[in-house]
Amino acid sequence: MAAPARHVDAGTRWETAASGEGGTETEWEWEEEEKWEEEEEGEADAAGPGALRLVFPRDPALFADTFPVLRRFRLCGRVLRIAQHHGPRLGLAANVWEAALALARFLEQQRFEFRGRSVIELGAGTGILGILAAMLGGDVTITDRPVALDQIRENVRLNFPGAGARPRVRALEWGRDEDSFPRDFEVVLGSDLVYDPASFPALLRALRHLCGPRSRALLSARTRGGDSGSRCFFHRVLPPFFRVQLLWQEQEHDIEIYGVTCGGAGAAPPVWRSCGEGGDATVGVS
Repeated sequence: MAAPARHVDAGTRWETAASGEGGTETEWEWEEEEKWEEEEEGEADAAGPGALRLVFPRDPALFADTFPVLRRFRLCGRVLRIAQHHGPRLGLAANVWEAALALARFLEQQRFEFRGRSVIELGAGTGILGILAAMLGGDVTITDRPVALDQIRENVRLNFPGAGARPRVRALEWGRDEDSFPRDFEVVLGSDLVYDPASFPALLRALRHLCGPRSRALLSARTRGGDSGSRCFFHRVLPPFFRVQLLWQEQEHDIEIYGVTCGGAGAAPPVWRSCGEGGDATVGVS
């Protein structure tokens, strides 16, 4: 089991997560926690008001609207620093979800080439995939609803501290804003976008605008929702408009990664090739 995180300042904690074939491995620092335990043991021996301090945590962030956590991820040979502002304001957008890490592992396994390609990440949350693509040389635009943009901008600054090129961050609410974006991005990235069936029509509209003949969308999702859930989106909603291919399954976390290209049912299957050895890594979805 991992130990509690070291507190760098009030309400901020650091983790280090390394990617690998067995998933992520978290390393925690103990030093300050041990000091706090020694202080609390001394207070426990004293009667009176000092005992009350054992009941209430010292960290004021536990009572705040947001609970920021900073993590380091080692992905594709890069170290990413990602802030997650947990709380009611961001909700699900605050987290780095396992589906994003699974897609990052897939990109590393396939030695996917981003250099010089136009890339857009949808529903980015923390922006971890777009930031990774930019580190690997992509010309990247990271998007989400307006409420998530401050978190994404913070993560861009953490990973691109200099004055050089960095990913663009823009608001994109599916079904409303996509017409203000260019068509035909070469790579479209998304993870855990299809947990709410009510959003499927808007997401489909966004994908139809953003994807052109040269586009490749890589979308990862945890299989959930039964017949009306994620598999419905990939097996029924997309195929009339796109060619959909199951590229990878991670059974441990029930995650599937799909490749999506233009051309609906009956279109000639596109060729997906990795930049490493092994050639095609595709399985058709009927």
